[in-house]
Amino acid sequence: MSPAPTRPDRRLAWGWVAHLRAGGTTPWADWSERGERAAETGRFLPGAQQLELLRRVNLATRTPVAERLATRVLEASAPGRGRPDLELTGADSGSRFGPRPVDPTALPDDELLRVAAGLIAEDLVAAGLPARLPPPLTRPWRRSYRIVGDPVLADPLRAGLVARGRPPGGGHPRILVMGGPTDRMLADAFQARALDVGGPPWHDWMAVLVERDHLAPRVDLAEVARVWERRTSVDRVTLVLDPRAVPRLVGLRRRLSVPPPLAAEAVDLARRVAGVLGLLVPPDRRTALLRETLAPRLADTSGSTWGVPADLRPWLTERAGRMHEQLRRAGYAVAGGDLDGVLPAYPDDAVDHVADDRVLGLAIDLLLMGPAPRAGAGEGDG
Repeated sequence: MSPAPTRPDRRLAWGWVAHLRAGGTTPWADWSERGERAAETGRFLPGAQQLELLRRVNLATRTPVAERLATRVLEASAPGRGRPDLELTGADSGSRFGPRPVDPTALPDDELLRVAAGLIAEDLVAAGLPARLPPPLTRPWRRSYRIVGDPVLADPLRAGLVARGRPPGGGHPRILVMGGPTDRMLADAFQARALDVGGPPWHDWMAVLVERDHLAPRVDLAEVARVWERRTSVDRVTLVLDPRAVPRLVGLRRRLSVPPPLAAEAVDLARRVAGVLGLLVPPDRRTALLRETLAPRLADTSGSTWGVPADLRPWLTERAGRMHEQLRRAGYAVAGGDLDGVLPAYPDDAVDHVADDRVLGLAIDLLLMGPAPRAGAGEGDG
């Protein structure tokens, strides 16, 4: 079936498309100049989500958007759960079927984020992984250790030690269980999940934990310590509440750095991108791209940290108290503080929700940044 013939009101829409391609920012409701369909635009009008996203991108930069980016935005799909591409009100095909036409400025930011997340996922695939240095020689005189627990603390500490020729393992290792206030550890576990598989929003994820009455696996320090105690012995397990204590415990004179947690807005964007990226690459590749390519780009994002919603705090306070008591009875050594350091802190500046417009602004910044250069790309890049 051939597309509906061009009508005067659709010429108005083609004029707006040309305006946006040229870097324009006029909202659809204020647009009044007709135009003709351009060859590079294709036969059909782009969806309202794509058009409004391009307008927002134009608003975010003082210089005209590159033609390639404008084309990508207009030709993008809107993956994930949500509405299909929508027609413009006043310039629709007149069909009585399907979703009703919309004014793009009335679309929720979540609809625009769906399109932006798909484009960012494509950029990550195009960028590939950063160059990976060859592993250093292992030093035979190192102390045996394993670092477990809070992923935002444990993973970079372990990586830093490996980079210094001190990989984990060995005979009779000292088990260092990284931890801190339970509410912060939950935020760290949520960040680790966002940079792995994505998953549900913060409040929904927390609600599932409450319903099942358990902490995230790497946050339940009592269970983590108990597992390693069975493999070694209670005197080989140490609860570490300050990362600065780790070098001394493993016999390293130099300090080890731990990047601060990502801002809540950055974590929410990563969560959305992960869902789309999983459709483009295998799971292990997705995790590597999220952690090694996307996370560094989000590291300087200013914003709040995740905080436990007020209605869920009574549960967490009680659940953390149980964990605290289990740790006390087990008698594990504690470094970098005292055992009360695992109890929730509930900082005043933590948030349990981030506005979609802030996440969208961050997504637009990444789109304007574009894919990173592939020179020196890491393993697995073609």
